[in-house]
Amino acid sequence: MDLTSITPSPQQMKALTHPVRVRMLGMLRIDGPATATTLAGRLGLNTGATSYHLRQLAQAGFVAEDTALGNARDRWWKAAHQSTTTDTAGPADPESRDTLDAYLQSVVVVMTERLQRSVEELPMLPEEWRDATTYSDWVVTLTPRRARALIEQLMTSMQEIDEEDDDDAAPFVFQLNAYPYPGKVAPEDS
Repeated sequence: MDLTSITPSPQQMKALTHPVRVRMLGMLRIDGPATATTLAGRLGLNTGATSYHLRQLAQAGFVAEDTALGNARDRWWKAAHQSTTTDTAGPADPESRDTLDAYLQSVVVVMTERLQRSVEELPMLPEEWRDATTYSDWVVTLTPRRARALIEQLMTSMQEIDEEDDDDAAPFVFQLNAYPYPGKVAPEDS
């Protein structure tokens, strides 16, 4: 898979500290180019708010105008990259750390909503797709070094997947959430 990705700077990340922008970027990545009016309808917002959020995403380099689709009346937008990656080790300065934390909160809100919708739609899926779905978790005891190595191994496996161009193929979500069990690691002294 030839996956284009962006690892945003703390300044760019500020554009993704709003869940609406994270949702909007996801829609452009999955559904393809759209106008502010189309996105407003999908998100239940007014066109002015959607245009504002698109401008914020464009200024940060997450979306770009799709000049192949627009005309004098309609401005079409597309995702500039297929994925966003972050370094959660975090920046040293407090403001950038706060931005990272706000971004991660927005991502988790959107991921949780998507996961909830998938559970709600599960009974309506064809048997083959129900059988291909899992909601599993594993809790294993690892050192930070081994945990990082495992994450890198899983990410490498994901990057090696060849997308299928088949009538039965559909976008399939893999969410990798890897973190120390809450409350089990002593906080670092600041």
